[in-house]
Amino acid sequence: MSFSLNEVEATAKKATRGAGYPWGIAEDAGKATRWLCARGQDGCALLAEVLHRFDGAPLAAITPDLRSGAWAAPGGTLCPLMTGTALADHALVARPADLRMGPVAVPRMLLPFAALVATQYDAPVTLIWPGGAAVAEGSSLDLTEEGQTATAPWLRLARGGVAATPRRVALSRATPDPAAWDSLNAFAHRTYAPATEESRRKGAGAGTPDRD
Repeated sequence: MSFSLNEVEATAKKATRGAGYPWGIAEDAGKATRWLCARGQDGCALLAEVLHRFDGAPLAAITPDLRSGAWAAPGGTLCPLMTGTALADHALVARPADLRMGPVAVPRMLLPFAALVATQYDAPVTLIWPGGAAVAEGSSLDLTEEGQTATAPWLRLARGGVAATPRRVALSRATPDPAAWDSLNAFAHRTYAPATEESRRKGAGAGTPDRD
């Protein structure tokens, strides 16, 4: 079954919030998932992998320490959502020519954030990790990866790069893996508070939205 990119973004956003991330990170995750799907990647499956991987983990343990030369997570493995958001913010201020980090889970989830950095630099950027590499430039992406990397022991982001076969035409719909889509909806369901007796009488159904 295929879904519009609007549906993908909304579901990804709610799923990320349901997994315990702040709304700001959830909004970034929704946009990142949409960006990946528009470029032929199964962003829903990548996001579902991230959410399962870090479900219940304290955010402080999976967020990069920006004070170190090479970004690392206090808990051992960087979350690509927390890392990507920090990357976009840090790149705009510090504009590093070369940045190293790791270990980082699901490195392909960082691609939309790398593209955002490229837009800020008005120049392409290259991501390299063991078994994979990508050149991002605004809306275009050139990805090479031998299989899907669950965790990259290290990852490097550098300015520059030449895209050999970039995907420039964005798709308008996504066909996510059904299990991944169900997983995102299960996380999204957590954003609904349990129904109270009063809400049942008013016909609210299984629950009411969490508006925190």
